[in-house]
Amino acid sequence: MLFKKNTSLGRTKSNLLIFLFFIFPFFVNSEQNLEGNYTDIKILDKISSKNISVKLKNGEAKKHKDLLIKSMKCKNSEFDDNPEITAYIQVSDLTNKDKDDVFVFNGWMFSSSPSITPFDHPVYDIWLVSCY
Repeated sequence: MLFKKNTSLGRTKSNLLIFLFFIFPFFVNSEQNLEGNYTDIKILDKISSKNISVKLKNGEAKKHKDLLIKSMKCKNSEFDDNPEITAYIQVSDLTNKDKDDVFVFNGWMFSSSPSITPFDHPVYDIWLVSCY
């Protein structure tokens, strides 16, 4: 009795190995691409009515007039049909002489609905624009 070699099973195993080693890592890394290294915000000066775009590198603080703004983390949504951008932002008011290092704003901002966690300041207004 002669044994026949099952070549279709061998092809299936090799195709599975190719998928696991070459194609599957792209699916795993797609989750990491949702997080960005830079956060774009807009600052409105309520007194002069001027908008200023500010690019923040995550983890670094940037001074803008009387504010010290720091973006800790930003993330894009997984869904393309309803994009949502979220960022964790800390804002300190430099005119505060108490030296308590208390933040004027410390929390998550959402691009689609900035009123969920509003930034409340008498002179400036901040909203999230993009994450990349």
